Amino acid sequence: MTMKFNRAVALGAFVCLALAAVFAITLYGVDLSTLHAPGLIAASAAAGAGADLEGLARDLKAAADEVKKSAELTSTELKNLGKVTEDTKKAADEALIKHNELSARMTEIEQKMVRGPGGPERRKSIGEMVTDHDDFKHFVKSGGKGRVSIPVKAIISALTTDADGSAGDLIVPQRVPGVVAPPQRRMTIRNLITPGNTASNAIQYVKETGFTNNAATVSETAGTTKPQSEIKFDIVTAPVATIAHFVLATKQILDDVPMLQSYVDGRLRYGLAFVEEAQLLMGSGTGTNLNGIYTQASPYAAPVQIPAGVTKIDVIRLAMLQAFLAEYPPNGVVMNPVDWATIELLKDTTGRHIIGNPQNQAEARLWRLPVVETQAMTVDKFLTGAFDLGAQIFDREEANVEISTEDSDNFRKNLITLRAEERLALATYRPEAFVKGDFSDAITASTAP
Repeated sequence: MTMKFNRAVALGAFVCLALAAVFAITLYGVDLSTLHAPGLIAASAAAGAGADLEGLARDLKAAADEVKKSAELTSTELKNLGKVTEDTKKAADEALIKHNELSARMTEIEQKMVRGPGGPERRKSIGEMVTDHDDFKHFVKSGGKGRVSIPVKAIISALTTDADGSAGDLIVPQRVPGVVAPPQRRMTIRNLITPGNTASNAIQYVKETGFTNNAATVSETAGTTKPQSEIKFDIVTAPVATIAHFVLATKQILDDVPMLQSYVDGRLRYGLAFVEEAQLLMGSGTGTNLNGIYTQASPYAAPVQIPAGVTKIDVIRLAMLQAFLAEYPPNGVVMNPVDWATIELLKDTTGRHIIGNPQNQAEARLWRLPVVETQAMTVDKFLTGAFDLGAQIFDREEANVEISTEDSDNFRKNLITLRAEERLALATYRPEAFVKGDFSDAITASTAP
């Protein structure tokens, strides 16, 4: 009893599905007659698909009638016999399969019509790309002998949006915040020199330029004339020099990127400090240039001769002695980082480093004095002396950055001028307090016969 009931339910469900299919197809057939009106058929004919579409419409209507007929026959057999014969089931299955095939073909043609001429075709799968390739077809015909390599384009790639299947602008690069600035030189020379300030455009100082010392013992009772000494003074003028530069920027970019102004401000100030370092050390003293300490320093002349085998370490010690003998004890040594590196790499006869320990981070010092490394000093040159007593910096205007639109035609162009400027003077009181020279020349002179 249960088996008969279940079978009846299954047959009923089949009939319902069949009738539903017939109902939908019948409606679809009505839509087809409406859809494929003369105007639409004419448009498809213009694209070369009108005849196929008309034929498919007739075949699809006939297939729908067959499905409807099978459904009615199924319903009758269930009512009269209580079951559906095998022939009826087979006929119903064939009618549905034929109808589905025709419907799929109809859908494909309609999609082509919607795309229109030149529209994008359905993208082939990777398998279709391989099997449709001429090299693969030739490979199959040859009996699968040899080897074939078939290029397959990516379905989605990171190409530009102009290319098919590209992700393009969907990929957003990761932005690191801030601005990666170039390396900056560590400024050192100013820290060696005594600081000062001025409110004038020049520094004048009285300098003793000659002294004849005739002091001697005299008799208290002879009434002889006391010896007379001679002192000569000269007035030396150190003009205040101006170091300046500027950049142009749009008003909009500074408004839209507030951090940019502070970055430019810092870079402009660094530019001033970079030039200042070179001027304090190597300024030529001509034109608007400062008269640098190295330019005025006394040339190296070894006060004493030492045995052969002179090194850069020995040269520095002799230069320090020369400054000591001028009554100005030196307080620092300036050289290029390359020269300091060659000094630190010097080894004794056992292969041990003479200066320090490679594993030790000791302060750079030589003969009790700090060593100042700067690229403002040329390779192979050195300078030592009493930086705190022999020279002084006078700041007239410390480094500052000003912003203005009142420059040329900035106002009309929405531009802003950022100007950085500083003013200072350098007074080198005693040039003999500094000793300069070249390592190579000093070593050659010390080892000459």
